[in-house]
Amino acid sequence: MSSLSEQTQLSDPNESDESQPAEGFILDHQVQHLLRRAHQRASSIFLTVLADAQLTPTQFFAMARLHETGKLSQNRLGRMAAMDPATIQGVIRRLQERGFIVRLPDPNDRRRMVLSLSPLGQETVSSMLTDARRIGGEILAPLDPEERETFMSLLKKLV
Repeated sequence: MSSLSEQTQLSDPNESDESQPAEGFILDHQVQHLLRRAHQRASSIFLTVLADAQLTPTQFFAMARLHETGKLSQNRLGRMAAMDPATIQGVIRRLQERGFIVRLPDPNDRRRMVLSLSPLGQETVSSMLTDARRIGGEILAPLDPEERETFMSLLKKLV
């Protein structure tokens, strides 16, 4: 069985290969494919942080955003965590069922509810932040410091 790094080696763009398609489409050179693979790698590394808490990345990101900002409406949280309405609704439902999030009446609009981390949610997120920061370093480990800065700048431009 080959190692993960051997399985994920990209072909050399300068290497002549008779099996390359005549149309010039080489999957390993396509940005969408490379971004998908980078996402898979980042998710795999990040899941090691989430394993003990049994959280999905989207659940953790919603909780982390509430940790950063405090109380938010469900709609605003979804937008700030880059989730569509159906996704954020399911995420919030599951987090509320597990006692990580509470719904409170909005003091400015009685028709609306706001979300907040419960004490358990606050404790859970706080205990995970150091590992989450470390994981960012692991994800970017193949890059030198200057490349990391450039990569992050370019990535922010794309999103």
